[in-house]
Amino acid sequence: MKLIFMKTAHRRTPARDDATDAPRKAIGRRIRRLRLQQTKTQAEVATAAGLTKSMLSKVESGAAYPSVAALVRIAGSLGTNVASLMEQAGHDHRPVFVPRDRAERSLSRSDKGYSVFAYATEFVEKAMQPFLFVVKRGRVRKHSVSHAGEEFVCVLEGEILFTVGDVQFRMRPGDALFFSARDPHGVRALTATAKYIDVFV
Repeated sequence: MKLIFMKTAHRRTPARDDATDAPRKAIGRRIRRLRLQQTKTQAEVATAAGLTKSMLSKVESGAAYPSVAALVRIAGSLGTNVASLMEQAGHDHRPVFVPRDRAERSLSRSDKGYSVFAYATEFVEKAMQPFLFVVKRGRVRKHSVSHAGEEFVCVLEGEILFTVGDVQFRMRPGDALFFSARDPHGVRALTATAKYIDVFV
């Protein structure tokens, strides 16, 4: 067995705004490219995804980052899945190592008030898409979303109240939850800050 030690290069840390703007703009460009390839209008895709045309326009320009549930619906309206939508061009199937500080430095704030980072966008043709979510008490807008697929949630830090249908789950570090994403669901932070992994399939 070969043991690999990960070396961290000493380099200037990019400004936080640069780190968070890049993925938002890249996703917007992919959505626009796919939409134009399929000769669909913004109104058609927005309607299918449950968004306003104005919101989709902001997403495509990189001015806004929608909820992950909205990304799933946008992907579905374009005949793809959220994992493919998040992929970077020109990468392959090699293992993807993501240091904790890189994930936390690259969080993007969604329109629902939580922050999110998509793991392994370099890995193409994934069967699933894992995300890191960071929620702060009082910052996340009350919401309930539903979309195609399934989700697996595992709490890393803090406590959250996760609602699926009419059932509420108080979750602490190490607690996990699997459910059909077609059931209405939402999350609320019970501590000042909470972090969890959410895998979309």
